[in-house]
Amino acid sequence: MTQPLAFCGETVTTQQLELITGCVARYPNLSLQELANTLCEWLDWYRPNGHLKTRECRGLLQRLHQREVINLPPLRKGRPQNACTTIPITAAGDPGKRLETSLSEIQPIAIRRVTSPEQHQLWRELVGRHHYLGYRTAYGASVRYLIENDATQQKTLGCLQFSSPAWRMKARDDWIGWNDTARKLKLQRVINNSRFLLLPWVHVPNLASHVLALALRTVVEDWTLLYGNRPWLVETLVDCQRYTGHCYKAANWINVGLTTGRGRDNNKYLRHNSSQKSIFLRPLVTNARRHLAKSSQTEPEIPLQSTESSA
Repeated sequence: MTQPLAFCGETVTTQQLELITGCVARYPNLSLQELANTLCEWLDWYRPNGHLKTRECRGLLQRLHQREVINLPPLRKGRPQNACTTIPITAAGDPGKRLETSLSEIQPIAIRRVTSPEQHQLWRELVGRHHYLGYRTAYGASVRYLIENDATQQKTLGCLQFSSPAWRMKARDDWIGWNDTARKLKLQRVINNSRFLLLPWVHVPNLASHVLALALRTVVEDWTLLYGNRPWLVETLVDCQRYTGHCYKAANWINVGLTTGRGRDNNKYLRHNSSQKSIFLRPLVTNARRHLAKSSQTEPEIPLQSTESSA
């Protein structure tokens, strides 16, 4: 292989690669899902909450197959590989009446975690139809929210998603002071705000920064509950050609620089597409940089940092 191979930010060792190739050759009748589950158990690839990293392992196996390192079994009948998720088109996702009012008039705002099939369908439709990046299944762990209130005729105001962080981003890593050892140990303490959508017909000053503050208080608890791991830092990428990132600045996020513009599957292991984006970070605990930069497994209880915005 001409490029190093990584799994969740860590280089795949020669011994691990030999085990993977041996497993695939030894069990040709296992499905891709079964192979991924087996390898995660053998290699101790678990999330902090004890669940297997099956989705990420499937992606690793597919990359190895593309590089002709292994030969995966034919896909079983079902959803085609790399098929796009169908975006529903219903009245719930149609443009609503223009909402132009003050933030105080539509309080209280609620950040509700998506849990039911109906909520998942609505979230997928709104993001698929109205977010410039569209809908994509998040890589790794994720949690989604609907932004709602009961003071307007149209209850849903937007959508949020938090997911696994970028494996490497130079500006972020330099800001933290990460070396490779510390990054590998502490990357799981970072989450990514990978989608933020206020619906195009919603025009409420300061709503975006207010929602971000609410969301950070909510996601810390939800992420800890779902994945057994309390986040210390949240990151997001803002397309400089489309947006200024004003709402993140108003919510006290820090602009630490630009991405290199490489895609997620290149040899730098970045998450996003080819255009350069501004990297914004928001500490979630006191002294987040210092604790993240430690090349130590020690993880003391750290007080939460205020998420109040300045808007």
